[in-house]
Amino acid sequence: MIRRIDLRDVDRTPGAGAPDYRTLVPRADFDVESALHVVRPICDDVRTRGVEAIRAYSAKFDGVDTPEIAVPAAAIAAALEALDPAVRAGLEESIRRLRATCEAEVEADVVTDLGPGARVTQRMVPVDRVGLYVPGGVAPLVSSVVMNVVPAQVAGVGSIALTSSPQKAEFGQWGAGLPHPTILAACALLGVEEVYAVGGAQAIAMLAYGAGPCRKVDLVTGPGNIYTVSAKRLLKGVVGIDSEAGPTEIAILADDTADAAYVASDLISQAEHDPMAASVLVTDSLRLADEVEAELDKQVAATRHVERIRTALSGEQSGIVLVADVEQGLDVVNAYAAEHLEIHTADAAAVAGRVRNAGAVFVGPYAPVSLGDYCAGSNHVLPTAGCACHSSGLSVRAFLKAMHVIEYSRDALVEVAGHVTTLAEAEDLPGHGAAVTVRLSGPLSGRLPGPGQ
Repeated sequence: MIRRIDLRDVDRTPGAGAPDYRTLVPRADFDVESALHVVRPICDDVRTRGVEAIRAYSAKFDGVDTPEIAVPAAAIAAALEALDPAVRAGLEESIRRLRATCEAEVEADVVTDLGPGARVTQRMVPVDRVGLYVPGGVAPLVSSVVMNVVPAQVAGVGSIALTSSPQKAEFGQWGAGLPHPTILAACALLGVEEVYAVGGAQAIAMLAYGAGPCRKVDLVTGPGNIYTVSAKRLLKGVVGIDSEAGPTEIAILADDTADAAYVASDLISQAEHDPMAASVLVTDSLRLADEVEAELDKQVAATRHVERIRTALSGEQSGIVLVADVEQGLDVVNAYAAEHLEIHTADAAAVAGRVRNAGAVFVGPYAPVSLGDYCAGSNHVLPTAGCACHSSGLSVRAFLKAMHVIEYSRDALVEVAGHVTTLAEAEDLPGHGAAVTVRLSGPLSGRLPGPGQ
């Protein structure tokens, strides 16, 4: 069901050159660029025709006619009223835990006094208006409502619009064409009132350009399929984006102390998301590799989404990677830069402390990725496709802008004016220098310091 890749004999001797594990570890072929030719005309059409185009694409791709793209407030309230109490309790706890970690992330203004009367303050300012995309295709990802909305609210974003694909299923008096009721219920719990029944590339275009009742936003966040991601790439610059999230992925670094049943269940949990999901085990234990394979055969047969999981586990993006030792395993997972990384080794905390590249790290046998998907208090919107080597997961910071505020008195300007005029002349921009000297042409002009003073 899952292939093996043996890296134990890779030459790691000093002077041999570090092996490029990025080319040796499997990864999904997720060519965002190739989808641009599909999404470009959709985005252009939404820009030109607005809601008329959105309705046409909802009919074409989602199979539903949506007379109104804005979800009625009564439908949002009704969804919460009908929500299973156990699901509500789970969502409320997820919100509580995530809100606690988000509130701890909020950064205070940083004030730097560079001398008498010379102050620079870094203010963290929330984005004015954001658009949050919640996938509703293969699975209605209600948890993504929580993961997007909570950090935006904690950051202080004043205007939030959320959009998710319209569903074919009937929902009370409103019929078909609304987002999944559980997604609407989560919006109600969080106080999100502006919700749209739009999915795919047309949703990103609606948020980026504005259409009908939906005003243009400043930032779009949230995961999606290749067409949604491609639309985000196309419209980056028209609107800010968080990342280009591809298919989900899990890497597990494990040694002989790991429990094969735990490891196999965690590989399956991510394979359940998508046929393109990546599940990678990196281990120095041949015994564990054999036991995990046996567990996969047993556990997959008992799952609900057998075909989807088998496709993901047998795909080129998944595999069991054999390494010589945990040290080589660390090199491999740091090169792979997984969205989710689990550590199942002796002294797992110390090993986790040496991880440099991962969207999120789950330490030990009792911190599975699915905990992070819902109730760990962490955010599950994370960088994929190796982007964890340079990018972070969604957080309060994603909804904030750092803005410098500069305050100088006349005396403070006098102190540095000579340097400013000298550097302005060095760049052949005398007007820059003149903008300083014009302010010092009064009684203090004789105090203008020379270069280097």
